[in-house]
Amino acid sequence: MSKLSMEASVEAVCSVIRGGGVIAYPTEAVWGLGCDPWNQKAVERILEIKRRPVEKGLILAASDQEQIAPLLEGLSQKQKKLLDDSWPGPVTWLIPDPNQWVPDWVRGQHNSVAVRVSAHPVVRELCESWGKPLVSTSANRAGEDALVEQVDVVAQLGDELDCIIEGKTGDSTAPSRICDLVTGHILRS
Repeated sequence: MSKLSMEASVEAVCSVIRGGGVIAYPTEAVWGLGCDPWNQKAVERILEIKRRPVEKGLILAASDQEQIAPLLEGLSQKQKKLLDDSWPGPVTWLIPDPNQWVPDWVRGQHNSVAVRVSAHPVVRELCESWGKPLVSTSANRAGEDALVEQVDVVAQLGDELDCIIEGKTGDSTAPSRICDLVTGHILRS
């Protein structure tokens, strides 16, 4: 596992991701684990590290809505406005994926995809440099508290990761709110 600062090594981080690596990085409230969502082996590694069943699905983080354009094609103006009004920011939306643009190993047993356009500068720079969304799931084992300090990520998960990006979490005190774009229901506040 290597520790990389964003300023010196965005290309090095992207190289790790391209190679199927699993990274840890700070987000708005907690540390996240990430990888290429379209690399099944990388996603399976994250699920193994977290001890999370694939059926539950994972969140994608993007730097802007353009990175998730295929998911936005069939949305109503009202739905697009909801996204515009909450992004970038700590709101994750469940967006229908009728064309299955996102692989089922990310969607899990769902027909929608959990997506957040992040406001955190590290997440935004990672996604911009990578050129597409990344898996963004909390850095913790299933059922345990999400990790908020880099030192804890290193201690608890470091041996299983390919790279930890140095940095600090944002000012949010809780993981992102999760809302269903179709029903309007809030699944996590």
